Amino acid sequence: MPTDASTAAKSPPHVITCQSDNCPNGKPPARLECPTCHKLGITGSFFCEQACFRENCECTLFKSHKQIHEFVKASAITNPFPSYRFTGSLRPVYPLSPRRVVPDHIPRPDYAEDSIPHSELKSGYSGSIKILTKQEQEGMRAVSRLAREVLDIAASHIRPAITTDEIDAIVHEACIERGAYPSPLNYRRFPKSVCTSVNEVICHGIPDQRKLVEGDIINLDVTLYHNGFHGDVNATYPVGEISEESRKLIDTTRRCLDEAIKICKPGAFFRDLGKVIEPIAQKSGCSVVRQYTGHGIHRLFHCVPNIPHYAKNKAVGQMKEGMCFTIEPMINLGNRHDAEHWPDDWTAVTVDGNRSAQFEETLLVTADGVEVLTRGP
Repeated sequence: MPTDASTAAKSPPHVITCQSDNCPNGKPPARLECPTCHKLGITGSFFCEQACFRENCECTLFKSHKQIHEFVKASAITNPFPSYRFTGSLRPVYPLSPRRVVPDHIPRPDYAEDSIPHSELKSGYSGSIKILTKQEQEGMRAVSRLAREVLDIAASHIRPAITTDEIDAIVHEACIERGAYPSPLNYRRFPKSVCTSVNEVICHGIPDQRKLVEGDIINLDVTLYHNGFHGDVNATYPVGEISEESRKLIDTTRRCLDEAIKICKPGAFFRDLGKVIEPIAQKSGCSVVRQYTGHGIHRLFHCVPNIPHYAKNKAVGQMKEGMCFTIEPMINLGNRHDAEHWPDDWTAVTVDGNRSAQFEETLLVTADGVEVLTRGP
């Protein structure tokens, strides 16, 4: 629409007066903006001087301005996928907290800045399985011990009312304290430092503002990068009192992993791990997820071998002394082994909304068997 320039030039500028309910100066024009309002995107929140700002925000009798902050924050905590048809009762609660910062002095993997795992892509996720040198094996032992420490610390905080984002902060700080980088952070754009998979989430749950409630189950998947090596471990935990069905699922999943570890030794076939795992799951009325597998791990977060957890798979390779890899069966209640993903492109859930559990250890094949590098106390 055309505008009369002469008229526009004569229009008085918009004046913002002091927003303090108790301004002693008669609400004059103001230029001091509330920093919290600026961060939350609330416009027009200005005060004439610091005293007015403090009076309005900190006085025990007049909290109207702080109430605005709380209202906006509460309004922003929503389900970000309103049109998605969820398979179960769990809902994401956004906004996500800002990406956590890793101090500059901590060495980081090659994907830390641009999210692209260059070394993994160069390997093509194929080729011969790496045999670790004695020095590399010591590197894996060290990082795996740290990963177990961090997992145990995070698990000790599991309780009703804690948010998965708070657990993420605990994991992040515990990694930093150990001079380690939290491997999930910015790996293929994963936004957090740990995976928190609740109830029907199979794996790769993104920590958010949802509070855990009595009866939930939660998997914490912790990976650290330290001195050039990754150590990977996860476990599923009850939140308070849980149902007998959920307890049976957790126990079955742990048993699947433990029995699979027992057959690991030089000469064992990777394909045979699924032969051990699937019958145990099926006997308990459960199914084995097929989309996700165990994997090789060392200087690369994910590499060969590829390790399915179901029977009649076609995994390639035999175990040899010095090989390092994870076994991490994901077990669903019921007979549905398939998964689908939330629109965040990470969170994998059961298609029928039934619960899922997972356990994982990082393993090193030795001359006469296997060493569980991430073994707990």
